[in-house]
Amino acid sequence: MCRNIRPLHNFEPEATSQEVHDAALQYVRKVSGMNKPSQANLEVFERAVAEIAHTTEHLLAELVTAAPPKDREEEREKARARNAKRFPQSTAQTAAS
Repeated sequence: MCRNIRPLHNFEPEATSQEVHDAALQYVRKVSGMNKPSQANLEVFERAVAEIAHTTEHLLAELVTAAPPKDREEEREKARARNAKRFPQSTAQTAAS
């Protein structure tokens, strides 16, 4: 899975339309292999992003869970800790900057 696509389900507050759009955009970029489509492909690229975002919003609205909602900041901190463990030099360089 693309590392830039983040889980969006079961957060408080719920995922915004912008977050869903950003995830759809990353997905389409990954699948198509294009970061920025040519003029010839722009319409189909944007349509794919819109359709995937729409479907994702329906998915998130219909998913159910008994787990308590996750806290976004807490999840960010967990991700930072995982990254610091995985990439100790890059986090040390970032902290020094």
